[in-house]
Amino acid sequence: MAEAADFQGTSPSPARRWLRRTGTLLTAAPLLAGLLQLPAAPPADATGQDAPQAAAESGVVTVSVDTFTPSAPTDGDTLTVSGTVTNKGKQTVTDAQVDLRVGAPVSTRSAIDTAAESSGDVQGTVGSAVGGKYVEKFARLTPGVARPFSISVPVDELDLARDGVYEFGVSLSGQTSAQPWTQVLGVQRTFLPYQSEEADPRTRTTFLWPLISTVHMTAETGSDEQQTPVFLDDDLAKEISPGGRLDQMVSLGKDLGITWVVDPDLLASVDAMTRTYQVRGENGTTNAGTNQTVAKRWLARLQEAVAGEEVVALPFSDPDLASLAHNGTDAPGALSQLKEATDVVANTVEPILHVKPTTDFAWPVEGAVDPSIVKVATSAGADKVIARSDSLQESRSMPYTPSAARPIGGGTTAVVADARMSTAFRGDLAKASASTLAVQRFLAQSLTLNLQTGKQRSVVVAPQRTPTAGQARAMAEALTALRDGTWSEAQELTEAASAKPDPAATTQVPSARSYPPELRKKELPRSAYQQLARTQGQLGNFKVILTNQSRVVTPFGLAMNREMSTSWRGRPGEAMGFRTGVEIYLQGLAKQVRLIEKSETKLSGRSATIPVTVQNNLVQDVDHLVLRLTSVNPTRLKIGGKPYSERPVTVSGGHSQSVKFTTSANANGRATVVAQLYTQDGQKYGDPVTFDVKVTEITATVMLVIGGGVLLLVLAGFRMYTQRKRAAAREAAEEAAQAPRSDADGGQNQEAPGARLGQESAADSRAGDPQQPSDPAPDTPAESADPSGTGERVDR
Repeated sequence: MAEAADFQGTSPSPARRWLRRTGTLLTAAPLLAGLLQLPAAPPADATGQDAPQAAAESGVVTVSVDTFTPSAPTDGDTLTVSGTVTNKGKQTVTDAQVDLRVGAPVSTRSAIDTAAESSGDVQGTVGSAVGGKYVEKFARLTPGVARPFSISVPVDELDLARDGVYEFGVSLSGQTSAQPWTQVLGVQRTFLPYQSEEADPRTRTTFLWPLISTVHMTAETGSDEQQTPVFLDDDLAKEISPGGRLDQMVSLGKDLGITWVVDPDLLASVDAMTRTYQVRGENGTTNAGTNQTVAKRWLARLQEAVAGEEVVALPFSDPDLASLAHNGTDAPGALSQLKEATDVVANTVEPILHVKPTTDFAWPVEGAVDPSIVKVATSAGADKVIARSDSLQESRSMPYTPSAARPIGGGTTAVVADARMSTAFRGDLAKASASTLAVQRFLAQSLTLNLQTGKQRSVVVAPQRTPTAGQARAMAEALTALRDGTWSEAQELTEAASAKPDPAATTQVPSARSYPPELRKKELPRSAYQQLARTQGQLGNFKVILTNQSRVVTPFGLAMNREMSTSWRGRPGEAMGFRTGVEIYLQGLAKQVRLIEKSETKLSGRSATIPVTVQNNLVQDVDHLVLRLTSVNPTRLKIGGKPYSERPVTVSGGHSQSVKFTTSANANGRATVVAQLYTQDGQKYGDPVTFDVKVTEITATVMLVIGGGVLLLVLAGFRMYTQRKRAAAREAAEEAAQAPRSDADGGQNQEAPGARLGQESAADSRAGDPQQPSDPAPDTPAESADPSGTGERVDR
């Protein structure tokens, strides 16, 4: 913001300031000469001065202002200031007194900054003490001991001459044994905004209330039907638990008249926690999440808080627009991933919050913009960019702070947040004293801005993305004071963006050279987007074989959105670890569909079939795969009469499928064969399997030997048959000759003629019968997924 925009009126000229300083020096010269002649400084009353002198050592006593109520008092109010005083010195302070001091009005916004930088300096003047009964006294302040104080004074006793911002101080004066005269030993400066009547016009203030966290979910999901998600850790449960950061953001933001700015990834993560989920543990293990009740409670309270309020949704996982613009536009697919992060918002926010969000705003980090950032921000559909006034700076000729909205070309509106007010709540605000100073400074900037001109203006405040609980409490306190005050009124972000632009406001987007170096150092590197592009390619190659693509595409698509998150700034190691984890997990899934290794295969004869096994260890079926078997030596071995042959492959989840190829050999010897899976669009899938086929031909000589052996077997069988027949005939004749004797014996123990021969013949016949088709088939073991054994023979 130009210095000219800081002034409410005119400041003293340089010449007048020089005369004032010269007069001060001339006046102080005799006093200085007298001090040089004295061994020690005299008591305050010896100098003839009523006010205590500044301490020789700055900060002997620390003054903390813990409460300042009301923050913006008006006529008829009673101001109460309380806090503590602590003796940090080595000597006891006696006759100590706490005073309230009111300085002159602070006319410019830059003067507020200057005063805030020296808030504890005891050497400077703070104005006159209110005095009277509006003091608190301590007989002794022991070193290291904090003593509380509280002083209440009617506003009418403060002699506030006109509306404006007054420098306000709380001082402690007293004596020490080394310096036995009354002097100011400690002071704390702050600001007193005073507006006695309703301002006309009021400043329309838009305050963004961000609900954003870091990345918590991985790409991993369970194999169950619900695809149970896996979280990196359980830190999100701490944030949404009672008293946690995000829990307080919801509690404090309700009814403040703010614009909620949400990251859909946060909502999706908490929503996933309302059901079964897993948390990654040590050594790759996972444990069951147990914070379902906490998640349900937080979402219910958030739904209640945003009902009827404006909700602005950022792209999923709040992508780092500046990093993408500076390092990622050359990476294939990076901009399309930003578009996907934007498109998923509608189906995430409204089903969870039951509020239709606004999605046409882009918010670069710290509101810093350049032409490339604006181009990337609007490439996914946004036509409004939230910038900040220390990036889109006004010229020195601008005498006041203009409204936030202004056109920057190409149908894009820049909504320029006020830098001073947006950065008012930085640092550690856990202590009440720090929080109080931040609130008073914010209110001082707001009122001074209102008093700059009589024009109606819209101001936007865009704080840090992830305020701490202490910072959130300070913001809520300041907004409550604005709501109850007399110079500001709440306004939604969409209204601020559509407000009439100030014709004198700058519309020139700063060049890339103006982008802050400290922000550029924290950007995601070019390698991050190259890795993202590699993961995108692997996912594209994997998903085409799946029959239920959403089980894989959805979690990995969201994980790649998370890879671009602004929350990775300043955490390069964690960001790389997350990206690598996503890529490795995807590769592991893809390898669940693979070819089983084969050892050398023997081929006896001119032709045979060779089986190749495809294994699918996924829970879903795979399709649209082609298995190609290629002969490296086609002159020796051909596949289906060609150098290679292809077969379509479909494998059920958790099963294997053998695919058979017809081969023909032209010569004996060893031939190398390569099996490779392809997707239907011709992309290789997985690793190839290479094995050897050993061809052995059956020659004519071998056939003659085999034929001769068969003939000998036939002749031997015939000879055995004739011999047995002759023996049976002789035996029958002998039995017939003995028949009379047998009759005489009564036919006892006689065997029928030929019975034995018939029994033997029947037995021989049964032994030689081939197995019939109706005989039960023998059981065979399930096909093994292990590599085939050495010397495997194939079916002919």
